[in-house]
Amino acid sequence: MKRLLFLMLCVSGLPVLAQPPDPGLLERYAAEGERALAERRYDEAARAYERLRDLSPGTAEVHAKLGLIYYQERDYEHAVPALRRAMKLKPTLPKLDVLLAMCLSELGQYREALPGLRKGFRQSSDAPLRRSTGLQLLKAYTGLEQDQDAVEVALQLSRLHPEDAEVLYHSGRLFANFAYLQTMRLSRVAPASIWMHQAAGELNESRGYLDAAIREYREVLGLDPRRPGIHLRLGRTLLARAQQASSEAAASSSREEAMREFEGELRVDPTNANAAYELAEIYRKAGELERAGELFELSLKHYPDFEDARIGLARVLIAQGKPELAVPHLQNAITSSPANEVSYYQLSMAYGRLGNAAEQAKALAEFQRLHGQKRDRETLAFAPRQVTKQELDPDAPPP
Repeated sequence: MKRLLFLMLCVSGLPVLAQPPDPGLLERYAAEGERALAERRYDEAARAYERLRDLSPGTAEVHAKLGLIYYQERDYEHAVPALRRAMKLKPTLPKLDVLLAMCLSELGQYREALPGLRKGFRQSSDAPLRRSTGLQLLKAYTGLEQDQDAVEVALQLSRLHPEDAEVLYHSGRLFANFAYLQTMRLSRVAPASIWMHQAAGELNESRGYLDAAIREYREVLGLDPRRPGIHLRLGRTLLARAQQASSEAAASSSREEAMREFEGELRVDPTNANAAYELAEIYRKAGELERAGELFELSLKHYPDFEDARIGLARVLIAQGKPELAVPHLQNAITSSPANEVSYYQLSMAYGRLGNAAEQAKALAEFQRLHGQKRDRETLAFAPRQVTKQELDPDAPPP
């Protein structure tokens, strides 16, 4: 992307020099420099333009081009004086102040770089230049500990470049760092507050420190037993602990605790679709299909687009011998998420129960295709799940 910066300067050759010492020599060095630039041989290009600079030290365009070459070589210490000299000789040369600011930022001279970076990011109509200065502006604001300004730039960059890997990486790091700083500030300002306990619980949960997370969530409920969302989070953490339990007795105990928390969440907020879903899924896996179906329906009543709840309800209906009622729910889930292999597997099961071999074969073929691509579609390991996802049973029979 940096090579696009060559377009910034609009230098289409060197100007006629006043009383040149040797016009032929100037022409030769200019040709050598341009040829080396075109072939990205920056060392040779720099040597050619350094000779031009020595022959004609008063030509702004030579200094500008030399500064740009140094920038391409990441030789920012030499780029800065070359660009400053060009700007002094000819202040009207376009975009040099922005390029100078980018070099200063690379050298850690953030405060001096800010005006040029702001100009490049806010005023430029050149998309590559705006992107480059935006990334440097992120770096400068972060270096100056101007966190709010850095977050604003990151949000703008993310809107402008929603699929740019470099932008996503830097903005993601920044958001994570900002969240950490805010949490540290919270720990200083209100270390015993309900908000601090909740933040600590969420942090421990995300890191897999389940017992610590459970303690923090219980501290929150001790301060406010009807705090929305906390019974749900505690229940989810208890479910995670059940999955890691070393014995069935310990797992069963954690699941029972989790169920009580989900029920507690529904008492606090009867419209909480996630809590109803989690309870329903526990009942489904325990074979209590009637109660599971009621809770899946309750979840869908308050969140009609809840894909996992539709799949869960369909599984209950298939198990109850009502595959014709399951099919519409699975088709709805597939419309919401065409890449979910579980929907197609269950759909093939439903069509098999209905004796529709053609539709069963189509659903099974799509399941097999998606199952083969599963690793490519998996969510990043650090992305937190809001609910227990519908998955294939380990001992699932063929449709």
